Amino acid sequence: MELLTMKNISKVFGGNQALDSIYLSINPGEVHALVGENGAGKSTLIKIMTGVYQPTSGRILWEGRPVDVSTPKEAQTLGITAIHQDRQLVPHFNGLENLFLNKKYPLKRNRIQIDWKKMKQEAEALKNSWGIDIPLDVPVSDMTPSERTLLEILRAMDAESRILILDEPTASLSDKESQLLFSFIERLRSQGVAIIYISHRLEEVIRISDRVTVLTAGKLITTLTKDQLSKEVIIHHMTDGKALNHKKKISSDQPKKRTLFQVENLRTKDGRVKQANFSLYSNEILGVYGLAGSGRTETLESIFGLRPMKTDAFYLKGEAITKPNPTMMIENGMVMISENRHEEGLIMGNSIIHNMTLPIINSISNRGKMQRNKEQNIVDKEMNRFNVKATSANQTVSELSGGNQQKVVLGKALLSNPDIYLCDEPTQAVDIMTRSEIHSFLHQQAELGKGIVFVSSDLNEILEVSDRVLLFSEGETVAELENKQLSPSQILNICYHYNRTEGVSE
Repeated sequence: MELLTMKNISKVFGGNQALDSIYLSINPGEVHALVGENGAGKSTLIKIMTGVYQPTSGRILWEGRPVDVSTPKEAQTLGITAIHQDRQLVPHFNGLENLFLNKKYPLKRNRIQIDWKKMKQEAEALKNSWGIDIPLDVPVSDMTPSERTLLEILRAMDAESRILILDEPTASLSDKESQLLFSFIERLRSQGVAIIYISHRLEEVIRISDRVTVLTAGKLITTLTKDQLSKEVIIHHMTDGKALNHKKKISSDQPKKRTLFQVENLRTKDGRVKQANFSLYSNEILGVYGLAGSGRTETLESIFGLRPMKTDAFYLKGEAITKPNPTMMIENGMVMISENRHEEGLIMGNSIIHNMTLPIINSISNRGKMQRNKEQNIVDKEMNRFNVKATSANQTVSELSGGNQQKVVLGKALLSNPDIYLCDEPTQAVDIMTRSEIHSFLHQQAELGKGIVFVSSDLNEILEVSDRVLLFSEGETVAELENKQLSPSQILNICYHYNRTEGVSE
């Protein structure tokens, strides 16, 4: 018997048809993937399933019986738990406190004081039973993205979920951590738990899924079974047969015109970066790869002035920079596209137009008064350039899909007219078409003489877009390779087994 059935589910927001007569069934013990471009309706469907939204029409059945899932609490009571792309954790609570959210804290015999000892014992037992080793005594704000993901999975396991919804769960995980997640999924499947898996990484979708449902523009296009799955078939249904815009990578044989910046023995005061050495040139994309905790993000943050350096200086266009800060770096032609666009790249409650024009607010104002027509024309041009799907430039960015939010981030960055882009996971959790558009944009910028540092946890993506590849391990740069017939196995071998004493050469 089907565990969950959604019959003819439709959802209308104002005049916008977000979902149109969707039929979806979920069986016990299956991995059922939902794929589609950003804006296809995946998030809306999940929010109806979890009681956040109510359908305009249609019915939901649980084990064949009609149910009214009108609140998230009712969904949780049925056994439906979602781990969202935007982590549902309290940053200033530690892992233990987050683990016990929505649960009654155990009390001591006086029924007044919290029994922290018992909480820790229960948490340790849960960790051991699932083989999840994460620190529960540190604030979530100090955890790595992978630790936050694993904490949410641990909390879901404690809730005895019957359907677990995973929304882009591997977006911030290393390859090794992703393998651990896939092992958890297999274990859950063997116990009859159904997994709804949402990801733009089609290779892992094909690997772990029993069925794949493709959504496009709010419509269900098809549901594919295991024997029908291939990347080509899924992309065909997602894009209606449209060809992706694959931009030819700039040849590594092209002469480097000039050094944009040079880092020598870069270290940070918190010890996250121990020794980073590399240069960025014009007309290139420098791919940066490393396992979780390797120091990639922290290096970019230090260069941009977000993380204090212990090093005396680094060189930007030949000039020594001793105490960088974001304002200084933007004025010197550098922008940073952060891994966490919701907290560091956008003001989620503001409109597209107000987000995009933040870096150039002085140039579009006259004696303190905004030149609205000029502002509107500039933003309209960028929205057209990046094909931002929105009702207007005045739409709040929190209402946009993840891919369109990322396009707003890129448009905002471009308006600063930078020479250097520091890109930290710029295609994280975006659909395959948006990913292709972002790659194309960055290649175009490189052809114009700009330099791009491109950090990604997706090794195949690194090899697809980069002219050179810089490898990090444990806070240090350990190899710098020309991207000429490099293979994933070569890079992973260096990351796992590099020789500290002798170093690595090509």
